[in-house]
Amino acid sequence: MRLLTLTGTGGVGKSRLALEAARRLAASRHDDDDDEEEQSLFTDGVAFVGLAPLSDASLVIATIAQSLGLREIEGRSAREALHSYLKEKRFLLVLDNLEHLLEVVPEVVALIEASPYLTVLATSRAPLRVRGEQEYPVGPLGVPDPQKAPVVEEVSSAAAVELFVERARSASPSFELTEANAAAVAAICWRLDGLPLALELAAARARFLGPTALLSRLDRAIEAGGGAARDLPERQRTMRATLDWSYDLLHVPERELFRRLSVFVGGWTLEAAEALGEGGEVEAEGAEGVIRAQEVLSLLGNLVEQSLVVAEAEADGSVRYGMLEPVRQYALEKLEHSGQAQEVRRRHAAFFLALVEEAGSELKGHDQPIWLGRLETELGNLRAALSWSIGHGETQKVVDVAWTSWTYWWLSGHISEGRRWMEEALASEPGMPATSRARLLTLGATLGQAIGDFEGSSRANEQSMELFRELGDEEGVYFAMGTAGLIALGQNQPDEALSLMEESGERRLELFGDRWSSSAMFGFSATVALGQGDRARARRLAERALSLAREIGAREAISVALPTLATIARSDEDLGLAARLFEEGLVLSAEVGDGTNVAYYLEALAEISAAEDRLERAARLWGVAGALLETIEVIAYPHAVDRTFYDRQMAAARQRLDAPTWEEAWEEGRAMTTEEAVGYALEKETAL
Repeated sequence: MRLLTLTGTGGVGKSRLALEAARRLAASRHDDDDDEEEQSLFTDGVAFVGLAPLSDASLVIATIAQSLGLREIEGRSAREALHSYLKEKRFLLVLDNLEHLLEVVPEVVALIEASPYLTVLATSRAPLRVRGEQEYPVGPLGVPDPQKAPVVEEVSSAAAVELFVERARSASPSFELTEANAAAVAAICWRLDGLPLALELAAARARFLGPTALLSRLDRAIEAGGGAARDLPERQRTMRATLDWSYDLLHVPERELFRRLSVFVGGWTLEAAEALGEGGEVEAEGAEGVIRAQEVLSLLGNLVEQSLVVAEAEADGSVRYGMLEPVRQYALEKLEHSGQAQEVRRRHAAFFLALVEEAGSELKGHDQPIWLGRLETELGNLRAALSWSIGHGETQKVVDVAWTSWTYWWLSGHISEGRRWMEEALASEPGMPATSRARLLTLGATLGQAIGDFEGSSRANEQSMELFRELGDEEGVYFAMGTAGLIALGQNQPDEALSLMEESGERRLELFGDRWSSSAMFGFSATVALGQGDRARARRLAERALSLAREIGAREAISVALPTLATIARSDEDLGLAARLFEEGLVLSAEVGDGTNVAYYLEALAEISAAEDRLERAARLWGVAGALLETIEVIAYPHAVDRTFYDRQMAAARQRLDAPTWEEAWEEGRAMTTEEAVGYALEKETAL
C-alpha cells in the first residue's frame, strides 16, 4: 500500500490525523526505543504539505518541491527535480486537502510509480479513485453509549467527550464534567455526531453557557436545519448547522470581520486584519456604522475565543491567525452572499501588493533575510492578490510592483513561478502601455535565463530592449542590457557578456545610483574576466562589487563578489585568506537561503581542505555539496559555469585516500542537513 487516502466530511479530523501520523513517524526516525521495523520504514524522511491555500493545481508540484527544499535545476522542472529527489528514497509524503486540486492526481500517481520506496498519505473529502489507492474513511469520534446511563464513569471514556471537556476547559478553566452535567454533555456529543470541529465550536461557548443551556440552543439550531440543503448527508448538515449556530451568535461587527477574514490564504497578521477589517459600512442595532481599526483586535479576539479563528504564536513573539479550512469555506460563502466579496478582495490585493512593493528596496539591503521570510510566509496571500489583480483589470499595479520587487522570485527560489506571473500579466492586457510591456518582457527574460532558458529569454529581452529604446527609457535599456549579458554568458559568448554586463553596471550606477544592480553586474563581470585570464581586471571588478554590496549590506550581492577574490587568493596559495572569504560567502548565502551558492562555497572549502591534506573533511564537504546540488534549483550563476575544476580536484583527492574511508566520509557528508554542513564547515575551518 503506497497511496493511502483519508476520506471524510469537513471537520471530521482528517488533517489532524494525518499531521499526527506524520509527527509520530518523523519522531520514530530518531527514537532509539522504537521498534526497529518502524524506524526503518521511512528512513529518508517525512513531509507534511498543506494544500488548502492553493487554488491552482499547477502549483501543487512546485509547492511539494519547495516544502522539501527542492528547486528546479537548470533546464529541469520542479517535477523532474522532485522525481529525481524521491526516486530512491524511503519517504512519506503527506498531502493535505487534495479534494479541490484533483487535476494533479495523475502527477501524484506518476511520482509514486517512479519512486519505488515512496508512500503518499492524502486527505480528501472523497477518494481520489486512481489505481493503487487504499481508502481509509475517517469516522467521527466515539460518543457515549446511548444504551447506558449518562453518568460520569460511562460518559468520560468516550473520545468525543474527552475532546469536548478539553476544549471547554480551555474556554472556561473551571469547567468540570460532573454528575449534574454529564447527561447534557453526552447529548451534545450525540447531537454533534462526534464531529471534532463541531465539538470544538460548541465547547468554545462554555465560557458563558453551561452544558444544559448549550444543548438547548444547539438542539434548536440543528432542528431548524441551519439553512442546509435537505439532501446533504446528516453529518454535513450537522456541521453546517453548528457553524450557522456559531455565526448567528456573533454580534454584527464580528460577523462582518469573520466574513472578510475568509479571503486570507494561509493565515494573516493583525496588521492585515486591521487593513481589511476597518471601515466599510455595517449594520448594528438597526443603525449603520463602521468597524474602527482599534476595534479589530477585540473582535478578532472574540472570534478566537469562539474557535472560529485560530491564533498561533510565532518564533519572533508575534501572533499569526488563521481558520480551519471548513470554517474558512463557510465564511467565504457568507462573504459571497453579502455582496461585498469583490471589494474585500480588492482591499486584500491592495494590501499585499503594497507589502511586496515595500519589500522591494528591503530585499536589496541588510534586512534581506527578514523580508524574504515575511514574503515566504505570505506567499498564499501574494498569489491570491496577483491572481485577482490580473483578472480584474489591475495589471498595471502588478507591473509596478514587479518592477521594484522582482528579486523576491529570484532570491526565494520561486523563479519559474515568478516568470509565469510576468507572462500571465503580459497576456492579460494586450493593449497595455509600451513601458509596462517592456518591463514584463525583460523581467520574464531575467528569471528565464536564471534557469537556463537562454533562447526564449533572449527573444523576450530583445523585444524589451527595442521598446525601451523607442521610449527613451534609459533605466529599462540598461536593465535589459544586463540581462542580455547574462544570456550571452549562458550562450558561451564571454566577450559580449563581459562588455554588456560591465556597461550595464557602470551606467546604472552613474545615472540612477543603483548600487545593488551595479554590484551584481560587476560581480558577475569579475567572474567572466577571471575566466578569461585577466586577473587584474577581475580583481578590480570584484573589489568594486564587494565595496558597493557592503555599503548597502545586501548579503547575496556580497556573496556574488566574493568567489572571484577567494579564487584569486587560492591561486596565489593564500589558503587562509581564500578560506575566510569562502566562509563569509557561505554564511551570507545560508542566511538568505541561496542553496546554489551554499553548495558552491562548500565545494570551494572542500578543495581547500584537500589542498591542506585533510581529505576526510574534504570528502564530507564534497558529499554534502553534491547532495544539495541534486535537489535544488541551481541558478545559472556566472561564477559556476565551469564545473570541471572541482570535479578534477575531487578526483585527485579521492586517489589520495583509501576507498572505504573516502566512501564513509562521503556518505556522512551526504547525510548532513544544510545547517549541519554549514556548522561543520565553519567550526572546522575556525579551529585551524
